[in-house]
Amino acid sequence: MKKVLTRVLAVSLLFAGVAAVAGWLMPTTYKIERVVTIDAAPAAIHAHVHDLERWPAWAPWEEEDPSIVTTYGAQTVGVGASQTWTSDQGDGELTLTRSDPASGIAYDMAFIMDGARAPSTCAMTYAPAGGSTTVTWTMEGDVHDFMPRVLAGLMTPLMDAQISSMFDKGLQNLKGQVESGS
Repeated sequence: MKKVLTRVLAVSLLFAGVAAVAGWLMPTTYKIERVVTIDAAPAAIHAHVHDLERWPAWAPWEEEDPSIVTTYGAQTVGVGASQTWTSDQGDGELTLTRSDPASGIAYDMAFIMDGARAPSTCAMTYAPAGGSTTVTWTMEGDVHDFMPRVLAGLMTPLMDAQISSMFDKGLQNLKGQVESGS
């Protein structure tokens, strides 16, 4: 029995050591990018994207987390539009920093967990392609901004997987909204 416990402890320590080294060596920065083609002009897409009050119709956040409560800033459309949210999974804030009906939007966003801020820069860009528009949604940041370096390296691939699936869902929702004329 003692040999088994010793081996379990040794394997556990070895695993923890490997995980710590891997976490330290892995990148903590991320860039998530997802693309969809929408059968509409950029201006038609922009109407859904530059108005934060229209986001609940296509953005996947509230569908994924029904505890989200969104509070809009004094301005909800165009550059300077802002919102904050609270939820059981963490809080956040978002402010549009660029809004152009021909090329898209950019925004600064931060997730806030236990007082720690995880800032990121995001964008939705439009590229006309015949009678359609290619929409690219991106998010960039550094996980190390809000957690220890060792954990940040291990969390980056998990964050990419989770956010990517939500971006895919949001873009499909946006495509449906725009193409149906909603």
